[in-house]
Amino acid sequence: MPDVPEIPRPSQLWKRLPSERKVLAADAFWQDENAVAEQAEAIALIAQRIKFRVRSVQTLPREKKSRHLINLGAVSEMVAARLLVAYHLHHQRPMMGAFLDGLGIKHEEGLIADEEMQPPSTDRLHEAAKGLAASYPAEDVALYLSTLMWQDPETWAGLTELPELALDTSKADA
Repeated sequence: MPDVPEIPRPSQLWKRLPSERKVLAADAFWQDENAVAEQAEAIALIAQRIKFRVRSVQTLPREKKSRHLINLGAVSEMVAARLLVAYHLHHQRPMMGAFLDGLGIKHEEGLIADEEMQPPSTDRLHEAAKGLAASYPAEDVALYLSTLMWQDPETWAGLTELPELALDTSKADA
């Protein structure tokens, strides 16, 4: 993965999320059918932390697994990235769709329909991000654009210099 110096890593983004968004992200994470590997990693971490058997953690209700996941403090980059993706897929689809509409990219409810999509020009990215920033809270826009950068740095490289990516780092947990 190319260096992306100004964009916080997924684990840093996760730590900075307000509690209510962490709850939403964790709940979405446990429902994500594509997160099997990351869920297994999280279950193992939770089991170790609370001194339960892995099987016992697997059978916990989703709400309890979510609470334990949030209380872990630190998670791996892979788990954090999946938490962020799950959050966006479950709770931010309108914003995702608005961004792709602004870019003129075909999508289905915020998911890119074309697997052979060419990276948008920097100018188009800037215009779409500006439109998004005018319609959605700054912290939502920054989180979404940062998540895109980490998911696919080659496609979204033109986002690196956007002011919409500026996150308030004073909210970061130590």
